Amino acid sequence: MTDLPLKDRIALVVGASRGIGYESALALAQAGAHVIATGRTEGGLEELDDAIFAATGRHATLIPFDLVDGGAIDRLGGAIYERFGRLDIWVQAAATLGAEGLSPVSHADPRQFAKVERTNFTAVYRLIRSLEPLLRASDAGRVIHLTTSVATTPRAFWGVYAATKAGAETLMRCWADELESLKIRVAVLDPGRMRTQMRAQAYPGEDPEQNPHPSEIGPLIVELARPDREPPLKVSFREWKDGPGAAALV
Repeated sequence: MTDLPLKDRIALVVGASRGIGYESALALAQAGAHVIATGRTEGGLEELDDAIFAATGRHATLIPFDLVDGGAIDRLGGAIYERFGRLDIWVQAAATLGAEGLSPVSHADPRQFAKVERTNFTAVYRLIRSLEPLLRASDAGRVIHLTTSVATTPRAFWGVYAATKAGAETLMRCWADELESLKIRVAVLDPGRMRTQMRAQAYPGEDPEQNPHPSEIGPLIVELARPDREPPLKVSFREWKDGPGAAALV
């Protein structure tokens, strides 16, 4: 590639072993960034590394771990500091519906509720705490947090997921306000319906081909991560794709 808008940027993608996180990591690498990829599935991370190497001739840094492990999150910041000294981009793509999937709030299993809460909400707080010093060391830190429409327009049976994602989005927006005087910017991105494993879990009878492939969001991820752009706080992939934002990358 001749145009590398993210050349030599250090990019962390949390939840990179599949879906939107996988495609985001690949797009960032193709735009010139060195990708630090985390996820629970080591095999998925290795497949991502193969794809990045095939596309760019460079390898990613792979860090497999589960977000319910708070200690691992705390150690992540230290490991990135020791190797890179800073972090330029953080894409927060990891989330879970839980093993039960959708269910009435009153039927939620307490153990599953706790796992969803720790993955979707508490992990975001711990990542902020671990990564903020690294983002402060960047000349233009960029944070892209994947949210969902049910965080602001809740629906029946989505209670556990919606509540935890709403909490994470609110946390991110408060943090963004705290960072206003710094060179760090936060974008809360709603990808809408996409052809992901989570979507298939929520809507098992749906034809996945009617939804956009996660790779389609890659250019927007790159755009939001650019150090020479000022990203908006709230972004909708659908509005960007259908509106004037799509022409901005041409």
